[in-house]
Amino acid sequence: MADAMEAFRQDVHQEAADEYLEQSGLDLQQTHRVDNLVMAMSFIASTRGVALVPEYAKNFLPWAVTSRPLRGEPPTIDLVIGYNKTNTSPILGLFLSRVDQLKKRAPQTH
Repeated sequence: MADAMEAFRQDVHQEAADEYLEQSGLDLQQTHRVDNLVMAMSFIASTRGVALVPEYAKNFLPWAVTSRPLRGEPPTIDLVIGYNKTNTSPILGLFLSRVDQLKKRAPQTH
C-alpha cells in the first residue's frame, strides 16, 4: 500500500511540474527522479542539478543550495480527504465540520 501511495504522489507532483513547465514554454527533459526531499537536496548539491520542489523545501536547504520562487501561477495539486465511513471519532467529526466551513468560504472554481 505504501508503495502505491508513493507512486501516486510522485505521479501527481510530476503532472503538476510538467503542466507548469509547458505553460511556461519550457521544454526540459528529466534526467533523474528522486523519491523524497532529502534525495532532491542531495542531488542538487552534489551534481549542481536543478529541481522543482515544494516551496516549504526552502526551510531545509543546505548552505550550498538556494531557491527562487517560480514566475506566474505556481503549480497546484488537488487534495481530497480519505477516511473510514464507520469512524465515529469526535475528532474526525470536528475535523470534517471545519472542512465543510472552509469549503463554504472558498471561492468556487468549478
